[in-house]
Amino acid sequence: MTTLPDLGRPPEIPQSALTTALALIESGRLHRYAEAGGSGGLVAELERSFARLMGRKYAVAVNSCGASLFLALKAAGVRHGDPVLMNAFTLGPVPGALDHAGAKPVLVEITEDLTIDLKDLRCKAKASGAKVLMLSHMRGHLCDLAALQALCCELGLTLIEDCAHTLGASWAGQQAGTFGIAGCFSFQSGKHVNTGEGGVLVTDDADIAAQAILHSGSYMLYAQNGTPPPREVMERWQGRCGNYSMRMSALVAALALPQLPLLPERVADWNASHDRIAARLAQAEGFVLPHRPQAEAYAQSSLQFRLPARSFWQMQAFVQAARAAGVWVKWFGTETPEGYSSNPQHWHSAQAEDVPRACEIQATLCDIRLPLGLSPQDCDALADVLIRVAANISEAHDVPA
Repeated sequence: MTTLPDLGRPPEIPQSALTTALALIESGRLHRYAEAGGSGGLVAELERSFARLMGRKYAVAVNSCGASLFLALKAAGVRHGDPVLMNAFTLGPVPGALDHAGAKPVLVEITEDLTIDLKDLRCKAKASGAKVLMLSHMRGHLCDLAALQALCCELGLTLIEDCAHTLGASWAGQQAGTFGIAGCFSFQSGKHVNTGEGGVLVTDDADIAAQAILHSGSYMLYAQNGTPPPREVMERWQGRCGNYSMRMSALVAALALPQLPLLPERVADWNASHDRIAARLAQAEGFVLPHRPQAEAYAQSSLQFRLPARSFWQMQAFVQAARAAGVWVKWFGTETPEGYSSNPQHWHSAQAEDVPRACEIQATLCDIRLPLGLSPQDCDALADVLIRVAANISEAHDVPA
């Protein structure tokens, strides 16, 4: 019997990161700032490295991607009660960031390829009067970012990109996270860089960067940031930004820095596994997978598929059977949130009735995480389980369990 891989296995921490982290712990100097002065240490080094990686002027390291989303909204001028557009396929931290900022979410439909519907975006932007779009590249799927950028310019929308799932991805050669005024990235353990928690905001806008640095909790030690804006910009915002204590610790930076050079290798590994499993599922009866445009270079650490002919109870039976067979399937159509997954009907501040198509798509949408290091045999075994379980779900399961 084939032993299936652990889909929850996170990316390994390099030995060099462990050595640096241990030395840091022994020193006790885990805070990123020092009143006695200094260069900013490992967090500042991470900010410089990440800004170079993304080709952006400024990078602000914080304690989570959700924090960076909130800071981007605040720095973009979002105030209590303001409408903010967001695509209706995402995770809880995105509507959570809007709620944190006091904004009112305006849900936008998605396509069957799991990306934002640009036609509905145009309609919702005009109807709501919203001036900000929080675009989630959910599960690594990129829309036509050139067309989106042009539409945002036409409509006067400020674009903020949630790139928690797209570090290393690009559209027509341009990196995700560089199309809007700010790009927000995650270092949570299931992401492309594993530090447990952590996030980075990147931007070319000095005012956005200054506010993010001050709001994140730099006190008056902002010169120790790795990519600080000019002094006159910092002084313009000093005293006008509340301290929300969202800093990254030096320990997180110690874990992150040695992983940045590993990104190309990791992306290649993930994509190879994704493509092999996806090819098998696409040939099986009942499975529908999102189309990947030629202009998209993805960094796919998970795989999504739909079983559109299945009822709620059949989907529930499929998920339970797949898990029992050793493949931990996540399902976006659950009645209540489960684990990290949720859908518009679960977000208390959103109006799910405004996005019926998104709700219908997610009702039969599943995914699996893809750990690094899967062999071709592992990929085939995972696909075989999913195909076999789906084939065994019949009309007999179309009743409450």
